[in-house]
Amino acid sequence: MTEEKKENLEKEVVETPVQDEKQEVVAETTEAPAKEVVAEATEAPAEEVVAEEKTEAPVAEAKEEKAVETKAEEAEFDWASLETGTDIYSEKERGNLEDLYNGTLNTVSEKEVLEGKVISLNKREVVVDIGYKSDGIVSLNEFRYNPELKVGDAVDVYIESLEDKKGQMILSHKKARATRSWERVNESLENDEIIKGYIKCRTKGGMIVDVFGIEAFLPGSQIDVKPIRDYDVFVGKTMEFKVVKINHEYRNVVVSHKALIEAELEQQKKEIIGKLEKGQVLEGTVKNVTSYGVFMDLGGVDGLIHITDLSWGRISHPSEIVELDQKLNVVILDFDDDKKRIALGLKQLTPHPWDNLDAELKVGDKVKGKVVVIADYGAFVEIATGVEGLIHVSEMSWSQHLRSAQDFLSVGDEVEASILTLDRDERKMSLGIKQLKEDPWANIDTEFGVGTKHTAKVRNFTNFGVFVEIAEGVDGLIHISDLSWTKKIKHPSEFTAIGEPIEVVVLDIDKENRRLSLGHKQLEENPWDVFETIFTADSIHEGTVVELMDKGAVIALPYGVEGFATPRHLVKEDGTSVKQDEKLDFKVIEFNKSAKRIIVSHSRIFEDVKRAEDSAKRKTQTRSNQRTMKSVSDNIEKTTLGDISELAALKSKMEKDEKKDK
Repeated sequence: MTEEKKENLEKEVVETPVQDEKQEVVAETTEAPAKEVVAEATEAPAEEVVAEEKTEAPVAEAKEEKAVETKAEEAEFDWASLETGTDIYSEKERGNLEDLYNGTLNTVSEKEVLEGKVISLNKREVVVDIGYKSDGIVSLNEFRYNPELKVGDAVDVYIESLEDKKGQMILSHKKARATRSWERVNESLENDEIIKGYIKCRTKGGMIVDVFGIEAFLPGSQIDVKPIRDYDVFVGKTMEFKVVKINHEYRNVVVSHKALIEAELEQQKKEIIGKLEKGQVLEGTVKNVTSYGVFMDLGGVDGLIHITDLSWGRISHPSEIVELDQKLNVVILDFDDDKKRIALGLKQLTPHPWDNLDAELKVGDKVKGKVVVIADYGAFVEIATGVEGLIHVSEMSWSQHLRSAQDFLSVGDEVEASILTLDRDERKMSLGIKQLKEDPWANIDTEFGVGTKHTAKVRNFTNFGVFVEIAEGVDGLIHISDLSWTKKIKHPSEFTAIGEPIEVVVLDIDKENRRLSLGHKQLEENPWDVFETIFTADSIHEGTVVELMDKGAVIALPYGVEGFATPRHLVKEDGTSVKQDEKLDFKVIEFNKSAKRIIVSHSRIFEDVKRAEDSAKRKTQTRSNQRTMKSVSDNIEKTTLGDISELAALKSKMEKDEKKDK
């Protein structure tokens, strides 16, 4: 064998395992990704591979190691078998070589997450070795969260494609993180372990936390056991959390920081509650202010001061007394071992204002105060802090009309009142305003005597009359019959309206019941004295039908008086009945002054005319018959006997006719 052939064969035997074991990468930092060059042992001699400085050292070392091993075996190599053309390796040796070669490669598949090693990186990409026949490429943007990434770092990658159009394997670090993150998050929930997260930003109702690369939701109520007033102070912080809920369908994760400290606080609460006693005074910090009270932090356990226990006086909101983070001494009023609720008091640390009330104050004294509460039945007036008196609505005015307190007073009004009752033991006081004015009924006979005329205001209606108020506290009744001399009034609302003024005259005084009997029609003379001379019987007047009823009709007559006609007196001459609003002549057939009643008839007018005409006819016929009978009598004497009988019959007939006419 020539020296040249021997040298080539030796080179082939030495270099082939080295190239099979580790492929070198040609990386161009500014252009395309590095590609792999594989040299096969059964073909042409291995080509020289150009690699970056960072990969040359490991390859050179591998070559030196293999060269040493080859020289050790060179003494035993059978060169003669090569010259004769027989196989250099036995079947067993070739199998071992294949196993060695396959052992240098990993079996991978797409959509799989593996751990790789960064072998190079530039401004756009990161080259990662996952132990496959070729290296993969990951966009550098996926490592923005880790600006300190360097060659040699181990990273998780997700195999998106083993080979793209250019033959390059494409990897994703972001998807690998997401996949691994979900696995870790689920493990955290199952194992109830504590994890760390980075609070990225605020959102509605809480915060967004980065946990293993997943955006988790941190509710505002789960940040701390205390209410959070400023969420922004937590943004950008890394804190410990517990995973409390995972929604796999929507891929939502909920974490809690509060859960980490609740267990410790629960034990702390038990210890504090175990030492609590009613009446004990503690120092606390105002934790939260609501419309109904104040929550106090007593050092790990919370208590509530109800708004009624903040001050002896009335307040509209607790913020008038306390403010957030204010330190106060409070007294324990009550607590519930089961529900762990503690009722606190602030006003109980000061004496009750009733205990300091002026001892000289008595019934009948005048006091000044401020209206603090208005109700329909009265008003509460604060005459000193925590000392209130009630002015009932009936004590606000001498008027007997039922009205609400809002008609007299408003919240915030400064008023002067007289003490009506005072009970120091029950801490109750009743006041009155009307007592500061003179009772109008004291001198009722002088100012509102019988026969005096006044202008009143209509207050209310009843079926029998109108209630009016002449002056404050002086009421009276106008009976429905005393409203008008002439009109038939069924209800007072037909005559006047509530709130309208009306002229009245005092008819009677009931001082005991504080009532006046009043009249309105008495302001005028009784017109029926005049009507008696106008609406005489059988007088005829023009009237208008104003109301038709089953029993008859109401007829409006002159001078504002009304008459009444029964149905049979409403028939016209042609046989038809009168109609609503029809104007006709009516004859007065009855006038009753005491009952103020006038009965009229339309039918009687033409009936009386016809009756007169018939009577005149009968009178004329009677006179004619009388003349005829006289003539017959005179002629009887001149006639024969036979003629006499005939004349007698004629006379008898004439007498019958005369009787009939009569």
